[in-house]
Amino acid sequence: MPLNCPPRPDEPRVNPLAQPCIGARLRAARRCLADQAAGPADALAPALTPLLGEVLARSWQRSAQAGLAPQGRRHGAPHASAAQLARAMQRQYELLSHAQPVLDYMAQQVAGAPSLLILADAQGMLLRTLGDTDVAGRAERVALRPGAHWAEAWRGTNAIGTALAEEAPVVVHGGQHYLERNGFLTCAAAPIIDPAGRLMGAFDISGEQRSHHPSSLGHTLGLARSAARMVEHRLFDTWHAGSLRLRLHPQAEGLGTLGEGLLAWSGDGLLIGANAAGLAALGLDRHAIGAARLSHCLQTDLDALLDWALQASRSSHTPPRVLHRLDGAPLWARVQGGPSTTARRPAAEPAAGTAPPQPAARSDALAALDTGDPAMAAAVQRARRVVDKPIALLLQGESGVGKEVFARATHASGPRRDGPFVAVNCAALPETLIEAELFGYQGGAFTGARREGAPGRIREAHGGTLFLDEIGDMPLAMQARLLRVLQERAVVPLGGGKPVPVDFALMCATHRTLRSELDAGRFRADLYYRLNGLTLHLPPLRERGDLMGLVAQMLTDIAPDRPLVLDAPLSQALAAYRWPGNLRQLHNALRTAVALLGDGELQIGWAQLPDDLAADLQAARARRPPEQLADEEADLRLQQAHSVARMVEVCHGNLSEAARRLGISRNTLYRKLGPPGRSAPG
Repeated sequence: MPLNCPPRPDEPRVNPLAQPCIGARLRAARRCLADQAAGPADALAPALTPLLGEVLARSWQRSAQAGLAPQGRRHGAPHASAAQLARAMQRQYELLSHAQPVLDYMAQQVAGAPSLLILADAQGMLLRTLGDTDVAGRAERVALRPGAHWAEAWRGTNAIGTALAEEAPVVVHGGQHYLERNGFLTCAAAPIIDPAGRLMGAFDISGEQRSHHPSSLGHTLGLARSAARMVEHRLFDTWHAGSLRLRLHPQAEGLGTLGEGLLAWSGDGLLIGANAAGLAALGLDRHAIGAARLSHCLQTDLDALLDWALQASRSSHTPPRVLHRLDGAPLWARVQGGPSTTARRPAAEPAAGTAPPQPAARSDALAALDTGDPAMAAAVQRARRVVDKPIALLLQGESGVGKEVFARATHASGPRRDGPFVAVNCAALPETLIEAELFGYQGGAFTGARREGAPGRIREAHGGTLFLDEIGDMPLAMQARLLRVLQERAVVPLGGGKPVPVDFALMCATHRTLRSELDAGRFRADLYYRLNGLTLHLPPLRERGDLMGLVAQMLTDIAPDRPLVLDAPLSQALAAYRWPGNLRQLHNALRTAVALLGDGELQIGWAQLPDDLAADLQAARARRPPEQLADEEADLRLQQAHSVARMVEVCHGNLSEAARRLGISRNTLYRKLGPPGRSAPG
């Protein structure tokens, strides 16, 4: 389909595709496209595609629809001031820190060539340039320098902006630029995608068009793609250094190259990170990150990979193995379990002719948390599977749901139970003190410092477990320091000194949604993925179905030598309450109630409740409809019978003693037990 371009008064009507040279054809097509930019985009594509290819044809259409004039200068294109650029580079510290070594390496590879290496962020702002000074000087004419924005909306079709828009590698050669003033350039760019599948920036190699023969464009694009992959590999290894990682390739020789696929799995077999090659190897797209499970991707299981990772950590060279996709396709693979992989003792093989031993029931601290709620039982089961593995535990849930209790139980149930459990509340420490509290300090490091210094909480956790409560409230600067400690497994105290090696299991907790904090820029992505080994959500008390089991357990903990019970009406009221303070509120209420019991009293009633809780319970009861209250009365009578029968059992059949402890008369006790010959509810 030819472009329907009306001729100018001084030129004949021509079809741009029929021009004798490519330059003239591009100029004519560019002018015609600008004239028709207001028309439907799909009507323009057929004429542009033979001239530019599908990718650049789409880019030209976007450029025209953005209102860009192909000729002349583009007015209004933003350019960051020195202060704005400094702030942008601070925000992009993670990208810059991983990309700078790659820039330096690529500069060596193109040394002597008239090329300029460029790093841009996801919005198209140039952050760093490096390379030939002559090229850089001429590039200044079109603002190809740090601080300039090269998104398509401002600069039209160009390698950086188009690679970002398409999220794919692209070459733009000479007149293929939509703005004619950029036609002296030839550029190749590749997007940088983070391990979560999000666009992070672009790596570009630019030079003058006259210095690039068309036959060399593939090589230049290959260099740009390699540089982007190097950055992606560095990001992946940093984000997921403590996770279970797979490296995949269809050929064994491809392992260890930039073409290998990278996959990271959480402690319960969830895909939490990947590069494009890793996703392609499994036939997945980016949406699979955070959704796909190991069992749905490969013909293996989590325990098998963890055992393999353990073997690999004990040997200087472990040969690759073949794994199979669900469709049977083979993939060569290597596995890594992170720097802190700990030994797992294999079970002894049964003697020939004997049945394998059955697993014994667990009666550890984690088992004590399972009081009948399905959600908590699942959390306990999942925590138990990773308790002896080098997988960070992240606990999420409302304030007061028992995150520290869960963390302590996990520690007490694992191989580090004899080591220290060091808990740090990141929200309770002043920002000015958190660095010294966590990392320790040398004597005299700051005003008020102890002469002998302090080791810091991280060093105190050596050999045990470090529990960082409310990690979502940690300042960004401290997040960067914590990440360094987790990467290097060594801590440098405030004031200097040699790095001190540390070895600890890491558990964190927060009432915030860290994914939202990450998206808002308040939490580092690299630290998030380092902490997100296994995430467990602890349910609020109002959603749990084991309230009475929790009450019984708490009463035993508070008064271990007294068989305390709740009276039936109070049990009914507590079960219907919303518990905004969760387990912390319940425990405090029961502790107060026990303190208010008289000598010899074993039954807790309304009289022993704190006034504010009693008022809340009464108000909640008043709001319930009559039919619900009728059902509750029937349940109440049954509960009362259970309570009375239990107290009689506690008093070894002494009805007078049972009545006294219940605070009722013997006649009332007889009525509640029921007529003679009827057994108590059991």
